[in-house]
Amino acid sequence: RVCAGRAPSLSYQELKDFKKTNVLHIDVRERWEIDRFGKIPASINIPLGELVEALQMDPTEFKEQYNQQMPAKSDPVVFSCLAGTRSKQALAFAKSLGFS
Repeated sequence: RVCAGRAPSLSYQELKDFKKTNVLHIDVRERWEIDRFGKIPASINIPLGELVEALQMDPTEFKEQYNQQMPAKSDPVVFSCLAGTRSKQALAFAKSLGFS
């Protein structure tokens, strides 16, 4: 399941369409889940427990850690997890940090 600020839930097709734009897709599942169930193409894995810290990192440190440009607070970001609960939490965390 995935969450985005404007739409609390996206279908698979909506996600595919959305990812054609300049969007950062953050998968908040645990690393063992990625190993077991597979990585979503063009996503980065930041487990939910690390997300708040990651979104407050220095951009250079974020790039080194996740091999991706750190999103600006106004950049489009999509969160995903297995069932939707953690992605909704991730969205709430990001909003609390000033992401729109």
